[in-house]
Amino acid sequence: MMRILVTDGMDKTAMAQLREMGHEVVEQFYEPDQLGAALKDFDAVVVRSKTKVRANHIDEAKTGKLKLIIRGGVGVDNIDVKYAESCGITVKNTPRASSQSVAELAMGHMFSCARYLSIAGHTMREDKWEKKSYGKGIELQGKTLGIVGFGRIGQHLGVMAKAIGMKVIAFDIFHIPGIEEQLGIPYVEMDELLAQSDFVSVHAPAVDGGALISAENIAKMKDGVVIINTSRGTNVDEAALLAALESGKVRAAGLDVYADEPATNKALYSHPMVSCTPHIGAATVEAQKRIGSEIVDIIKNF
Repeated sequence: MMRILVTDGMDKTAMAQLREMGHEVVEQFYEPDQLGAALKDFDAVVVRSKTKVRANHIDEAKTGKLKLIIRGGVGVDNIDVKYAESCGITVKNTPRASSQSVAELAMGHMFSCARYLSIAGHTMREDKWEKKSYGKGIELQGKTLGIVGFGRIGQHLGVMAKAIGMKVIAFDIFHIPGIEEQLGIPYVEMDELLAQSDFVSVHAPAVDGGALISAENIAKMKDGVVIINTSRGTNVDEAALLAALESGKVRAAGLDVYADEPATNKALYSHPMVSCTPHIGAATVEAQKRIGSEIVDIIKNF
């Protein structure tokens, strides 16, 4: 049986299942300078986004028992995956579990940006009645949504957006055979997506080579575009986005992820036309249960 470290929390039912299977489960967060030494004493570790497992941690851990790293969630950019695998340590994630939750949050930010939901609620809590200030909302129906990164999350969002009457187009470097016909959502080139979209929602993994939403790409977008990012903070050039919000080129932005987390760019996250949340895309009861269930399956089949 395995000794399993859970660093960033996990569904209680799933942990109980692991214990029933005979595994020892330890819940403990370790600071970066203590993590490597701690990992030597465990067969497996389960992390979310807070814990970063880097090469120096793996160097310490590989002399011990560690043979499995599980990321409860989708993105694995907080783990040095290739290096871990080169040391004989398997890395797994739970890509299906949180897709619907992240897509629904992206849709929520779209509504918030269209109808001033975040700032209007904030000012009411300051005893202000700003009805005229927030009287220039826009409808989503009839608008074009461009989805950058058309994996599971992008597909879920596309289906919901079509259901409320939006036109949806997608860009991805990988084309899934048959998905355009199945969902009625065509792939287009990036420049075409930027030029056509009223809303641009980013669902790509963190990419090398700079931000997907850069000053250059914002310049190619429609005036008054709305930008949504629930993927990775580094996919958006925050300085370029803030400048575009200030100039009015970008109407509004919905952000769940940031270049630094916890977020440090106060000028951006406190901007009145930014709808912001603290990286809670996968933080629903349903997603966490599914993540827990997938983790149990990974360990069962390891």
